[in-house]
Amino acid sequence: MSAAHSNLTNPQSLTRQLLADTPTMTSESSPKPPPKLYTLPAPPGPSLKPATANNDFDPSYKYNNEIPIVIDNGSWQTRAGFANDPLPRLQCPPQVARYMDRKLGKKYTFGGYDVFVDATSRGQTKNIFDGNVVSNFDALEMLLDYTFIKLGVEGNNGGLGHPLVMTEAVCNPNYSRKNVTELVFEAYNAPSLVYGIDALFSYNYNGGRNGLVVSSGNTATHLIPVVGGKGLIPLTTRLNWGGSQGTDFMLKLLQLKYSTFPSKLAPWQAEALVMDHCYVSGDYKEEVETYLQPDHLEVKDRVVQFPYTELVKTEKSQEELDKLAEKRKESGRRLQEQAAKARLEKLIKKEQELDYFKSLLTKSETLGKRDYKRLLESNDFDDESALEKTIRDLEKHIRRARKQDVGEEEPDEVPSFPLVDIPDSDLDEEQRKQKRQQKLVKASYDARQRARAEKEAEKERLAAEERKDEEKREKNPDLWIEEKRSARDALVTKIKDRQRLKTELTDRKSLASQMRMKSIANLASDTPAGKKRRRGGPAGGDADDTFGANDDDWAVYRSIGTGGTGEDADEEDEELTRDLKAIEAQLLQHDPDFEASHTRDAAEDWSKSLVHAFLRGTQPFNHENQAEQNQMHINVERIRVPEVVFEPAMAGLDQAGITEVAGDILLHRISDPRQREMVWRDVFCTGGNTAFQGFDERLRKELVAVLPSGADVRVRKAGNVLLDPWRGAAKWCSQQEKDAEWKKAVVTKQMYEEMGSEYMKEHRLGNAFV
Repeated sequence: MSAAHSNLTNPQSLTRQLLADTPTMTSESSPKPPPKLYTLPAPPGPSLKPATANNDFDPSYKYNNEIPIVIDNGSWQTRAGFANDPLPRLQCPPQVARYMDRKLGKKYTFGGYDVFVDATSRGQTKNIFDGNVVSNFDALEMLLDYTFIKLGVEGNNGGLGHPLVMTEAVCNPNYSRKNVTELVFEAYNAPSLVYGIDALFSYNYNGGRNGLVVSSGNTATHLIPVVGGKGLIPLTTRLNWGGSQGTDFMLKLLQLKYSTFPSKLAPWQAEALVMDHCYVSGDYKEEVETYLQPDHLEVKDRVVQFPYTELVKTEKSQEELDKLAEKRKESGRRLQEQAAKARLEKLIKKEQELDYFKSLLTKSETLGKRDYKRLLESNDFDDESALEKTIRDLEKHIRRARKQDVGEEEPDEVPSFPLVDIPDSDLDEEQRKQKRQQKLVKASYDARQRARAEKEAEKERLAAEERKDEEKREKNPDLWIEEKRSARDALVTKIKDRQRLKTELTDRKSLASQMRMKSIANLASDTPAGKKRRRGGPAGGDADDTFGANDDDWAVYRSIGTGGTGEDADEEDEELTRDLKAIEAQLLQHDPDFEASHTRDAAEDWSKSLVHAFLRGTQPFNHENQAEQNQMHINVERIRVPEVVFEPAMAGLDQAGITEVAGDILLHRISDPRQREMVWRDVFCTGGNTAFQGFDERLRKELVAVLPSGADVRVRKAGNVLLDPWRGAAKWCSQQEKDAEWKKAVVTKQMYEEMGSEYMKEHRLGNAFV
């Protein structure tokens, strides 16, 4: 894993966290309790314990230079201590920082957690690793300085004075080992040095002799077969996935899931979520399907509260609220008065225009035709009919405005038109003008009467249809419900098809867009009409061209012009929606099986969708609540992140999972059947990425499926998947006998000077020279 967390020093505490109480389901009659909130650990900071805290350990190292210094040089944490210590005295990330304070003119060097002391040191942080291989040797020297200072080592004659035992990666490149060896002997004058593999130290510490070591650490996962207590390095296989990749995967998943999260998600926060909430599923595909069920999702969902700053809202007194309300009312009254005044001025203006246009109409009798036409053209009228139409429109607008704004009601009595039926020859000049005005008024009155009659007829038709529908429902309710459901399904299908068509028309590569362009191309490629008149046809035309004879022919122009959208399409959508809601209201009233959750509005409600449940939980979400805005719901990510080590393709990794790799080692690479059986009887898991709950059970289940029937597969975990590598190295080199195993494997300073920095001794817990 890739950031510090105190609970990881004890895997049992991590298990207790993973088995923490989850929100329980309650009955429908009682309200659900609020979900349990989980918090994040404190951000990484400088070490709290000073160097003098090392006095809590056994101080015998000061008087015995034979006690080795053990350094577990991991890419997530560096652990250092003396071989007789029960626990490492120093645990810190392998990071250093150095910068120049220009004001004081001093250089400052920080190591481990001390690099987080301020923003300047954090900005200068350097890691000594590239993957799981040491690559920054200047930073390594600073980290070793920091380590030895924290251990309280006082070198004799400028040297380290103690033998040094360090862990290294499997198949560590010779170049990296060579530079580290030179640094240890040249810079620190160590008396001796020996390297070993952390996973094999852990396996040896837990009493392993023959088995398969599954070491999943910070940057990689290694499977090392062990026979006779010796690691078979040539048969070791590497999978490029570890805790740091899992943290990056979790970070990307949450950034995609909460793209507008109020605060930026830091890598150490994503790592804390992985360590505290993730577990390995016994059957990933089956459990993912159960996540689609709201009840199961609610049980598995973890609500993580991120830190936030509460915005304090100033509460106003009731007197202040009353004053504000009165101000709003007064402002509203002023706006209403201004709007009424503007409407009255507009009404007066229209009345003046109406009087003027009526006066123009009366001048048709006094002026000649030429002068009257010139007068109409000067007022932007083509003829007298256009003037009469404008007069009718103005009268209509004025009546409506008087009714709404002034309160003037239209007279209910029937107007009289005494001069309409009298011939013009029996009327004088003034009466003929009045006759023309009465004709206009009569035409407007008749039009209103026809509109009212049509409206009343439509009401009667709808009432008759409702009565008929009610009689049908009372006569055969089952058939009525079936027909209504069919009509509803047809409307829903039509609405969906129209929405799909609109969506497809926005994509120029869709079939709908291509058909539209094809229609346009066909219209544009029509053969132009001939110049000569065809027999039996119109001049310069095509006798077979009947386009436009049918009203449906013109729909193609609306289709290609608006793309199936526009005001007409919007009106049709609104009409379909109204019809659908009317049918659903009838079904809600008379169909006992049709509930409010079955309506289209409920189906399109985002807050009730499954995606919203994954994002905001199954309980109602208040977007105005600042605490809920800063909450993340970790659900399917809890099993998705640890699953990658079994199925690397989930994260885009083109490698086999640990089950396939282990099966290949056990069935093909180990040729001796007796050794093969001994190895699969002890599959040993170590490393921080195996600390997930259910990791060993899942691995055993997967191995049983690929190994021969009846194979006695046993899978176990290290007592402490994080500390056992250091403990194993300390136990291995704690023996002080002359023929102790570790003393035969060390490279002394004399050997280094004689044989060079590339010289190394092979032993059963270390790498083989390649």
